[in-house]
Amino acid sequence: MNFNDTLIIAIDFDGTIVEDAYPKIGKPILFAFETLKKLQEDGHRLILWTYRCGDRLQEAVNFCEENGIRFYAVNKSFPEEEFVNDISRKINADLFIDDRNIGGFPGWGEVYQLLTNTAPPIPEKKKGFFGLFK
Repeated sequence: MNFNDTLIIAIDFDGTIVEDAYPKIGKPILFAFETLKKLQEDGHRLILWTYRCGDRLQEAVNFCEENGIRFYAVNKSFPEEEFVNDISRKINADLFIDDRNIGGFPGWGEVYQLLTNTAPPIPEKKKGFFGLFK
């Protein structure tokens, strides 16, 4: 697989984008949203692929949108896909990013480096108290 091509990437929510606090929403994992934004800027299609459903799923989608990420699809291969009981729920993606991989989740910096062969995006530091401290 050539990671320079546009990819469809399925990404788990709890334990991958945010710390696992299910059914609540945990704190964002370091560099999660910065990396997801950069992957979208690079042209990759991101799918939210999570165990969550109903109101809990909508809370996760809303949380991601509030943090600047709108997914190509949510728990399906493409936006128009209809779920039916006689078709497998497995989705079509080039890669799956999940905290339950063998060896666990490596972190967003390493994920970005693996996908792009470049250094991960580092957000600018926000100035502290009255702009006096960095």
